[in-house]
Amino acid sequence: MDRLRHEGLGMTSQRTRNRLIQRLRDEGIINEEVLDVMASTPRHLFLDEALAIRAYEDTALPIGYGQTISQPYIVARMTELLLSRAKSLHRVLEVGTGSGYQTAILSRLVEQLFSVERVEPLLDKARQRLTELGYQNIEYNLSSGGFGWPEKGPYDAILAAAAPSTVPDELKQQLGPNGVLVIPVGSEQQHLMMISRRQDTDQFDVEKLEAVRFVPLLSGVVR
Repeated sequence: MDRLRHEGLGMTSQRTRNRLIQRLRDEGIINEEVLDVMASTPRHLFLDEALAIRAYEDTALPIGYGQTISQPYIVARMTELLLSRAKSLHRVLEVGTGSGYQTAILSRLVEQLFSVERVEPLLDKARQRLTELGYQNIEYNLSSGGFGWPEKGPYDAILAAAAPSTVPDELKQQLGPNGVLVIPVGSEQQHLMMISRRQDTDQFDVEKLEAVRFVPLLSGVVR
């Protein structure tokens, strides 16, 4: 595993990675912990070989099945929001494993990560890749993402990497006291939203943040 990690990190020059990190700083990412993790995470290993040369561009790229690996800025922004608002990061849910790249970033910043994905071939590929790279604090589940993973909740934080037209109540109810949900919401026009649960109540504070563009959050499992 260490050999694979070392080889993966050596595939692209550090200068190329540093340029991406500087771009993220210029775009307003200030959390040094997030930037450090992104600087040392081999994004090219989460892409098909033909696209690996574009791994350190600040852009979303296709990963098959109508899905994408998120733009690095969005990964950094959502992760930064999660870290800044969550009172605790012991148990965190990721909705949409996808390529496994956001999973890898979160895994190094939280205690226990639970990741759900509806496309089985993507989940299998991401699980194998992350296991080979040595990530050990992740549990995976094949399921329709909008329903989350209630059996493993409640969660201190939830991050969703696909956009429903409205915030799924199922995800809100899986938040623990003071838990936060970071999720893109909308159809034609999408915005990043932060939903915070008030202590032990069923009351939620909702913040509408910047405009974004994500693939839609779909129901059902693809095998």
